[in-house]
Amino acid sequence: MKAIAIDAYGAADQLTLRELPVPPVGPDTVLVRVRAAGVNPVDWKIREGRLAAAIPTHFPLVPGWDAAGVVEAVGPAVTGFAAGDEVVGYVRRDDLQYGTYAELVPAPERCLADKPVQASWAEAGGLPLAGLTAYRALQLARTGSGDTVLVHGASGGVGHLALQLARALGADKVIGTASEANHDFVRSLGAEPLGYGDGLLDRIRAVAPDGVDVALDLFGGDALDVSAELLARPARLISTADPEHVTRLGGSYLFVKPSTADLSVLAGLVDAGRLTVHVARTFPLAEAAEAQRLVAAGHVRGKVVLEV
Repeated sequence: MKAIAIDAYGAADQLTLRELPVPPVGPDTVLVRVRAAGVNPVDWKIREGRLAAAIPTHFPLVPGWDAAGVVEAVGPAVTGFAAGDEVVGYVRRDDLQYGTYAELVPAPERCLADKPVQASWAEAGGLPLAGLTAYRALQLARTGSGDTVLVHGASGGVGHLALQLARALGADKVIGTASEANHDFVRSLGAEPLGYGDGLLDRIRAVAPDGVDVALDLFGGDALDVSAELLARPARLISTADPEHVTRLGGSYLFVKPSTADLSVLAGLVDAGRLTVHVARTFPLAEAAEAQRLVAAGHVRGKVVLEV
């Protein structure tokens, strides 16, 4: 099969398109022929070796945790999928080797759900990690009817989905921080856009005088301190970026887990027209290095996706 792989940690130039053996299919594993693979910040962090101490790694390493594709084969213990099914997956295995930047990926059954019918392959490929992160963060914060929700980094992959999901969960008001260039985009998703930087606390208080009920941080740093000042209950502060800082403030850190049930909820919201994955740009598989560079620069509106 064709795949993007690295033989050692390093710069984006390490990512090369090559022929690799078809990966093994375990008893509870689904072999998926990938049509689209979302590119996430964790992908370039893995390529640089930043998760080496946390997750066992084997080279050559194929990056990627997001996939949308068609089931090619299933292991003998698989009960939920069959050859020919269209699926989406957050394919985070227990080690790093068989990723989704490839024509074929072996996915544990627990990582997959049926593809949303109304989504394109690129939209479906960009949904799993970002969608699950946004959904689980909002659930962890017990987001519900009448809440005012603050999302830092509202125009990015996780952020733009969190804005929509907060509304779907019943939030009365959603506030999203973003650069000035992305304010119209944030507004189009039903949120009140605010700029970053000095004076953020005052800007938020101007639109939410009573503070906020839920805060989702995707960057760490000062945004966490601002959020803590606005929340009546620190436990409703969730960060995906800074585990030590958010814990000191009384909130929670999230590193999202695969979940068929939660992916199915997200797919249902897509099909119901209540959740849209904005794909900023697609790249062919061979240009994975350029796709990672774009994501690492940190200015993507929505998602970047590889077409396989």
